[in-house]
Amino acid sequence: MVFRITDSPIDPAALLPGLSDTRAGACATFEGRVRAQNDGKGVSSLDYEAYAPLAEKEGDRILSEARDKFHILDAVCVHRTGSLKLGDLAVWIGVISEHRGAAFEACRYIIDESKARVPIWKKEHYADGSTEWINCATRGPGAGGPSPANG
Repeated sequence: MVFRITDSPIDPAALLPGLSDTRAGACATFEGRVRAQNDGKGVSSLDYEAYAPLAEKEGDRILSEARDKFHILDAVCVHRTGSLKLGDLAVWIGVISEHRGAAFEACRYIIDESKARVPIWKKEHYADGSTEWINCATRGPGAGGPSPANG
């Protein structure tokens, strides 16, 4: 089980071979991509920021919880930081388990808990030239630092 923060593009094809176990009858994956619109505003790009050691520690805790709760065999979650353009992969999750229900449920649990608990900050750049820290209690580093938000 590994939760990783990276500033490099995510390559699902390179991650899938790490999720192999002959006991597994199911593999569920989730891809979160940069979309062109949010809350009715045209999005042109976004930036993600994180303090990787803290984010990865909390992410690993979430993967361990998923293993215990859903009895999965393995899970990987990779989240991008840096500047991303439309269509870029921002987060990838892969889960293997003996049965599909557990794999699907664990995948959903991992993304939901990661969005709620992992300290990753997202700044949207809009087509009109404005920017905004999304789902942040404070509005970015100039306002005393961003609050966790992602997705």
